[in-house]
Amino acid sequence: MIRLFAALLIVIVGFTPAAAQTKPSEAQGRLVDFSRAPERTTDRWPLSDQENARGWSRQTHLSDEFLGDGLDTKKWYPNNPKWKGRPPTYFHGSNVSVADGELVLRINQHGDAELPPRFTHTAGFIKSRQRLTYGYLEAELKLMDAPWVSGFWITNVGRDWWTEIDICENCPIVRADQGDRDQGHALNSNLHVFRSPPDKGGVTEHFDRSQTFRVPFNLKDDYHVWGLEWDARTIRFYLDGVLFRELENTHWHQPLEININNESNKWFGALPDERTDREFRVRYVRVWQRPGA
Repeated sequence: MIRLFAALLIVIVGFTPAAAQTKPSEAQGRLVDFSRAPERTTDRWPLSDQENARGWSRQTHLSDEFLGDGLDTKKWYPNNPKWKGRPPTYFHGSNVSVADGELVLRINQHGDAELPPRFTHTAGFIKSRQRLTYGYLEAELKLMDAPWVSGFWITNVGRDWWTEIDICENCPIVRADQGDRDQGHALNSNLHVFRSPPDKGGVTEHFDRSQTFRVPFNLKDDYHVWGLEWDARTIRFYLDGVLFRELENTHWHQPLEININNESNKWFGALPDERTDREFRVRYVRVWQRPGA
């Protein structure tokens, strides 16, 4: 009976409003111009600011080059302690590893482990143990070549405050029965507010600011650098050092945790198929902050 109750609790936890409402924008916007994309000359600073004109300082406690033999569990939870997934995919620590200087997220590495009802697949998830308010976040990612969403995002679910910024939330491959959609060139950019205290907007009903752009290459074919510049006034999104979106920061002032995961998501056409040998790979996560931002 205890085991059954635990399984039911996990399923209930999996159905969070965030899980139910994260979806891509239906309208695809402008084509992003990469003709003046910056070249990397140093790893010390963000790709978009190689001269460090903004005065960034690396936050080593939040950054990771994934050079060890395994995940640094002093920096990361090896699974999500708050959210266990949404059917059909359950987050399981067996899908997380570090190899060849990269974080690797796989699927279905759980062996004979019994999954809760309605879960048929497993995926990987790591979450930072510490939070940040404002800064520059950057990660070099190789998305999954299969119908799974590859994610790099920040959020914090609290009783009075719950916001989210999706730096990378993309699924280049759609399962065949989920529609004929070319998502390899679609670059998604999403922000969410589920609730906020009265002095931070007093939000009681979820809203999002989502937009999709086009890129002149297929996102799954190579590694790309996703970046977010976030301060009290402005939020800027970058791909390969190119600014492609800028908006006023009206609500995103909450200390947030860093998340990296792969998952199923029906709105992206990301439901598991026979391609269970593909990987989501991360070369690094780097975080900078600057005084007075």
